[in-house]
Parts: sequence; C-alpha cells; structure tokens
Amino acid sequence: MNPAVPAPDPTVVSTTSRSGAGRSDGPPPPGGRRRGITDRVPARLRRVALPYLLILPAVLLELLVHLVPMLIGIGMSFLKLTQFFLRNWSAAPFAGLDNYGVAVDFDGAVGRSLLHSFLVTVAFTALTVGLSWLLGICGAVLMQGSFRGRAVLRALFLVPYALPVYAGVITWSFLLQRDSGLVNHVLVDQLHLFGERPFWLIGSNSFMSIIVVCVWRSWPFAFLVLMAGLQNIPTDLYEAAAIDGAGWGRRLRAVTLPMLRPINQVLVLVLFLWTFNDFNTPYVLFGKSAPHEADLISIHIYQSSFVTWNFGSGSAMSVLLLLFLLLVTAAYLVATSRRRSDA
Repeated sequence: MNPAVPAPDPTVVSTTSRSGAGRSDGPPPPGGRRRGITDRVPARLRRVALPYLLILPAVLLELLVHLVPMLIGIGMSFLKLTQFFLRNWSAAPFAGLDNYGVAVDFDGAVGRSLLHSFLVTVAFTALTVGLSWLLGICGAVLMQGSFRGRAVLRALFLVPYALPVYAGVITWSFLLQRDSGLVNHVLVDQLHLFGERPFWLIGSNSFMSIIVVCVWRSWPFAFLVLMAGLQNIPTDLYEAAAIDGAGWGRRLRAVTLPMLRPINQVLVLVLFLWTFNDFNTPYVLFGKSAPHEADLISIHIYQSSFVTWNFGSGSAMSVLLLLFLLLVTAAYLVATSRRRSDA
C-alpha cells in the first residue's frame, strides 16, 4: 500500500453511498412525491366529474333494467309477433301501425274491451288516490298531537306499507272468500247484514274489493309523507291563527293545507302513477283473468300478451299507456308549476 495516498474516510463513503442510493434520475417533484394520474387532472375538472362518476352505475342499471326493455317493447309493437314467431322474432311480419289501429278502433271488439278497461282503471285510480290521500291527511293531522300510545299507533298504521305486496294481498284474498272468509263470517254470521253470503272476488263486488285492498296498501304511504310534511310547518303559524280566533277547521284550511301544497302535488302524482300501473294487486287478488267489472288495464294488457299470445298487440297497448301517462304527467307538472308561479 502506498503511504502517500491517504485512506478514504469510512463516514464520508457511507454518507455518499446512502445519498447516491436514494437519488433518482430526475429532480424530486414538489411535495416530495411523484405525481400520479389523478394529480395531472385539474382540481376543477375532478370536482365537476365526480358527481357524474358516482351516479354512473345507477344510470347504467337504469338503462339496462328499464330503457332497454322499453325500446324492445316499442319495437315489438310494430310486428305481428304471436306464438308462432317466438323462436325467431326476425321472421315476424312487419305490422306497421296496424296494432295501434286495432287497439284504438273502438268499434271493434279489441278496441271496445280496451276502452272499457281504461275507463275502469280511471275510476279505480281516482277513488283509490282520493281515499288514500284523505285517510293519510286525517291520520297525519290526528297523530300530530301528543297523547299516550301515539308511537304504537304510528307503527300500526305503517304495517300495510311495510308488508310485502304478495303477503298482504294473499291475506285479503283469504279474507274475501265467500264460504270461509272472515269478511262474510263477520257481516253475515255475526252482524246479519246480508241474507246470503256475497261474492267479493267476482261480479260487481270485485271493483269495490280491489279498491279496498289498494287503499289499505296505499294510504300508509300518504300518511308517512304527510306526517313528515307536517313536522316542517312552524308552530308559530298555528299559535298566531289561534290568537286571531281561528278554530281547528279554519287552521286546517288556512295553515295546514296551504303549507302542504308542494308535498301534496308530488304525493298525488306518485300515487296516481303507482295506482294506474298497479299489476301486482289485481293479479294476486284475481289471478290471470280479472272480472269484467275490475278489468284494470295492467291485467288487460297482460291477458292480451300472455293469454292470447299476441305480443304485438299487447306491446302496442303498453306504448299507448306510456304515452297517456307521459301526457298526463306533463300536463300536471305544467299546471302545478304555473299555479306556483301565479302564487
């Protein structure tokens, strides 16, 4: 070893090696870390795109579950699609607007039956929505006061809404049986209101039966929505009305109903759409073939499609129903928005 060359300092060597090991090829980024892909996107763009990214799964599922079948149904309405072409839809003859013409031809058998079903559904919807709203507002107003057992009554009122549709309607179908039903046992055997046991699921009584069952199912929803709306009305308004000498009825007309108007507008629209399109209740209550007096349009379209195997005609009826509901909804929204702007 040459004594003229000094030996390297171990501390300097170790420090240099450590600094060299941690050195990168380029200069270190600001903040001490490398920029990822998300860092290269401007913050403003991230804020704008985040809500759309969050709702993207729901939009895709909505398209898959609702929009795609609706487009397929619209396409089926222009075909003479019967049971003979189920294996090969492309072989079904093109019908054009013939299915729609048959459906709206009220001089023919198909058109007359569809018109009858439509009128029955309109009457059924009007009575069901009106009674559901009336029971809901009465229950919500009565439950605002503080009394013992109020929480128990609120829970009991919501039981029909919490029950599954099939469980509740099947129970009603047993209750309304002519020979073994509880309704006839109470009305005929105990109260002696009828001389003989009436039929509740066939004939003219079927229309009243379907209304009772649907009101029983729908009014707890109206009660829940209106009760939540009443919680947002300031108590100062009631106190001021009471000081002015307004009674209970006057306070209801002058304070409660005007304050609930926005909620009632949405509630009535939702109840209308649910009731007019209701298929589960009449299907479970009456089966595949509803009585003539309770031939709701949902069951009528089902029979036209899956009983007579004329899917083209049933699809045309479904499209006409969709157009009617869109028209009514648009007219209702325009009327309510104009009323709010005038107020």
